[in-house]
Amino acid sequence: MKLLVLGGTWFLGKAIVEGALKRGWEVTTFNRGRSGKDLPDVAAVHGDRTVVEDVERLASHGPWDGAIDTSSSDLPPKDVLLTASLLRDHVARWVHISTVSVYAGWPHQPLADDSELLDCPADADESYGFTGDDGSPTKYGFQKAGGERAVLRAFGSRAVFLRPGVILGPGEYVGRLPWWLRRAHEGGRFLAPSPQRRRIQPVDVRDVAMFALDHADSAAGPAFNVAHPAGITFEDFVSTCLEVTGGAGRPVWVEPEVLVDHGVKQWTELPLWRTHAGVWTVDASRAVAAGLRCRPLSETIRDTWGWIQNDGRPVDHPRWAEHGIASEKEAKILASL
Repeated sequence: MKLLVLGGTWFLGKAIVEGALKRGWEVTTFNRGRSGKDLPDVAAVHGDRTVVEDVERLASHGPWDGAIDTSSSDLPPKDVLLTASLLRDHVARWVHISTVSVYAGWPHQPLADDSELLDCPADADESYGFTGDDGSPTKYGFQKAGGERAVLRAFGSRAVFLRPGVILGPGEYVGRLPWWLRRAHEGGRFLAPSPQRRRIQPVDVRDVAMFALDHADSAAGPAFNVAHPAGITFEDFVSTCLEVTGGAGRPVWVEPEVLVDHGVKQWTELPLWRTHAGVWTVDASRAVAAGLRCRPLSETIRDTWGWIQNDGRPVDHPRWAEHGIASEKEAKILASL
């Protein structure tokens, strides 16, 4: 199996490359060489996927049996279309890493794989779309939906779309799970969002990687929600963070209305917390039937703490600074309760 990975040096891309090499596949990576080191034993091609000459130079290294695109998150649809169009005759199958944000109903409504998508042209530029007053839909979601349409235009039935919600695990660059782990380890009273028994559905980066590899080498598709089918309650999530870190923190469970009244920003100041009804009701049964296997999230939490303790350092990313409530704000809220 000859595999092309767009990206391939950090978090999901790195996990995909590592998994492919373990399977004995020949791997080519394509990236700008800025966000991490190329792994040994890959054929690394450096270039900018928005530059025609660079993508044409990449194509000369093909053909490939499959490609997995992990590097389109910040690209407008027109640039996704450029890459896919220039490579369509050099790749037999295209796996596109998308997001649940492409759904018109996210995060307000429960989601299935055939839920309505946001509407965005395949050749849209970065100006297309908008973010709603309540934070949904998002311009990001419009752009990603347009990216899917671009890949579909180029590859048709040879494309498969993976739509994860939140991906956690060793190497995480967003900072959601690392923030909770460090806060649990720090000790003292800390805010935790009720209801304690609400289940959340983040998925381990290694499990997403294995599922992506399986579908780079199969004919199944075309689209899958990728979320943990069992999930974990927020209470168990927090208690596992305390357990694996040996922290002396004491969670103070606070009703959502109280957090909102105090201006706590959902999704970022308390990572993974959001009150919208559909955010953690993502049906992943099609993916499970197609082979998605998710390890217990307690293992993800434990392994991420181990990575941090072993001087694990994510690539620099602006989203890291968005996550976690300031200690002064947290103390003020706790004092008011």
